[in-house]
Amino acid sequence: MPNRIAIVDNDPKNQFMYLEFQLACQLLQSKGIDTVILDPAELEYSDGILTAHGKPIDMIYNRLVDFAFENPNHATLKKAYLEGAVVVTPNPHIHAMFANKRNLTLLSDPQTLRSWGLNDEAVECLKRSVPTTRIVIKEDTAELWRTRRQLFFKPVAGYGSKGVYRGSKVTRRVFETILNENYIAQTFIPATERSIKIDDIVTTRKIDIRLYTYGGQLLLPAGRMYQGQATNFCTSGGGFAPVFQV
Repeated sequence: MPNRIAIVDNDPKNQFMYLEFQLACQLLQSKGIDTVILDPAELEYSDGILTAHGKPIDMIYNRLVDFAFENPNHATLKKAYLEGAVVVTPNPHIHAMFANKRNLTLLSDPQTLRSWGLNDEAVECLKRSVPTTRIVIKEDTAELWRTRRQLFFKPVAGYGSKGVYRGSKVTRRVFETILNENYIAQTFIPATERSIKIDDIVTTRKIDIRLYTYGGQLLLPAGRMYQGQATNFCTSGGGFAPVFQV
């Protein structure tokens, strides 16, 4: 059990999700764990001990979107993490293993899956679940532009739907930007829709299902209802929705 946890993000009080930081802080404190909310600039690392304001920190709840700690302002945290002085969750290794979108190129390739020893049933399940994905490279420029209407472009280490583009709406200028940055191209799959009532008026909203897991066990399924190109919390009648298994 850690004695002290720091919830870390850049300028946390001005983050949109600061209220969530406070809720997590209160929950951890109710379990007897000293918890603080910090900017990474408040961290100090010396003699193998990570501290903030003179008190040691055992664990970082990482809310930074610099997933590989490449920003020079995060050098202190990076050094402490690499030297094993603090537990960081999620950390660069975990992001690379589970969240970097390059992984989708492997999970959507049946030949790779079979080489890993997956049986036909598992391969077929992933084939149905993961849209065919490829790394965007300049050598494929002509083909990617020709087939763009069937594609969706995403940055490999993106978050919050930032920098994602539906191919049918991509301009040549944006396409050139995609070619010069780290992107994947996925086969476009139309979103599932559900009918709901908003102020007694029946309307439709797009929905995707999210499965929250830990240690290979399902903790909670939840739906995200939205309209527009990407999931968001701004849609009228949108946001999280319960999922019932029938």
